[in-house]
Amino acid sequence: MDQDLKRLHNLGIHVPDILLPKTHVDLSKWAVVACDQYTSEPEYWQEIDDLVDDHPSTLRLIYPEVYLHDENRNSRIDSINETMRAYLDADLFDTYHNAFFLVNRKTPKGLSRWGLMINLDLEFYDYNKTSRSLIRATEETIESRIPPRKQIRKDSSLELPHVMILFNDPTKSIIEPLSKSVDSYTQLYCTTLMGNGGTITTYLIPSHKVVKQLADAFDSLYEKLDPQNRLLFAMGDGNHSLATAKSCWNSIKEGLTKEEIKDHPARFALVEIENIFDEGLLFEAIHRLLSNTSRSQFFGVLNTLTESYTITEYDNILDLTSILEQENSIQRFGYIDEEMTALVTLEKPSASICAETIQILIDKLLEQGSEVDYVHGFDVPFTLGKKEGNIGLIMPSISKDTFFDAILDMGSFPRKTFSLGEANEKRFYLEARKIVPT
Repeated sequence: MDQDLKRLHNLGIHVPDILLPKTHVDLSKWAVVACDQYTSEPEYWQEIDDLVDDHPSTLRLIYPEVYLHDENRNSRIDSINETMRAYLDADLFDTYHNAFFLVNRKTPKGLSRWGLMINLDLEFYDYNKTSRSLIRATEETIESRIPPRKQIRKDSSLELPHVMILFNDPTKSIIEPLSKSVDSYTQLYCTTLMGNGGTITTYLIPSHKVVKQLADAFDSLYEKLDPQNRLLFAMGDGNHSLATAKSCWNSIKEGLTKEEIKDHPARFALVEIENIFDEGLLFEAIHRLLSNTSRSQFFGVLNTLTESYTITEYDNILDLTSILEQENSIQRFGYIDEEMTALVTLEKPSASICAETIQILIDKLLEQGSEVDYVHGFDVPFTLGKKEGNIGLIMPSISKDTFFDAILDMGSFPRKTFSLGEANEKRFYLEARKIVPT
C-alpha cells in the first residue's frame, strides 16, 4: 500500500482526513452553495440567512462574495474564524481519517454526476497562463482578486471546498468503477440542497480498499499524456479559491523547515475531482449583456478583430441557439439588440476561439464607457438585450472533446468562457478539513 500511495503522491494526489458534521446536524441547513454564486443577488443570501437562522451552517464559515466590498469585511472575517473555532470546540464534527468520499449529485434537471473527494498537492499546481504544471487553471486568473480572498483564508482553521477539478478519462476508468460498487461502501448521508439545488449522496471509501486501483488507473492516464506537456487536472470551478489556497501556502512555507513543508496541512487542498466525460456534467456557456453600447460601436470594434463577418437574422431564439450548439471550428455567436436577433459568423478572426474574440471586443468597449454583465441562460441577454442601449450576446458552448487540447494549446480560456451548470447546480459546502497543524 505504501508504494501505491507513493505513486499517487507523485501525481499530486493524497488521501484526506475529512470532517463532516455529526448526525444531529440538519444538512439541509448546513450545506450552502459556493460563495461566488448569486453575486448580484443579495436577496438570495438574505433568504438563506433567514432559513439557516441559528442552526449550524457552512453559511457562518464562508464569505459570500456578494458582500466582498462591504465596509464591515474585517468584522465578518473575524466572525467566520470565531465560528470555526466554536464549531471545533463544540465537537460538532466527526473525522474520517485516510478516506476518500465518493459523491453523487442529482440536479433539478434530472442529471446525475459522480465525483471523488481527494487532497491535491498545491506544489503540483500553478495558475499562471504559461504553466506546464500537472494541475492548471483553465480560465484567466485575475491577480487582483486573490488578496481579498487571501485575507479571508489566511487565519482560518478550516477549509471548506467548493472547488471542482476535471480530468480527461474518455474510457471511464477511474470514478465510474467506484460508482458501480457503491453497495460495498458505507453511505454517510443523503440530503436535499437548499435553493432548488437537488440532492447529494456521499459514500465513505477507506483508502486501503481502492488505493492500488486508483494508482493503477491514474498511472495509466498519466502515461497517455504528452511527455512534453503533461496536464492531468484542469480547473472546473473555484479557480480563484484554489489560486488563493496556493498563494497562502506560498506565504506559509517561507517560514517552515523542509520537514515541516512535507506534511503541513495547508500544502493541500480538498477538492472534488470529476471525469469531464461524466454525462451528468454539463458545460454551460456564459453569456454577455452589454449596456451603454450602440450597434455601430459594437460592429465598429468587431471590424478590427476579424477580416469579415456575416449577419443572419432569426425570428426564433431557439433556431439561433440550435446553430450555436453545433460543434465545429467556426467562430459565431448570437447577437440581440432592440431591432435585431441574429447569428454573427466571423471570417478569419484574430483570436483562436470565439470567447477570446468577444472578450477582446468587450475590453475595448469598456474603454469606451460600455458596461458588461456575465449571465447564465438565454433569458437575460434575449430579454434585456432588446432594451435601448443594450446588446445581448449568446455564446457557443465549449466542447468536452477538445477542452484539454485547448488548454494545452492556449494556456487558458478567457475569463467567463464556461460554467459547469447553472448557479443552483454548483458545488455546495459540506465537508471540511483542518488546514492548521494540530
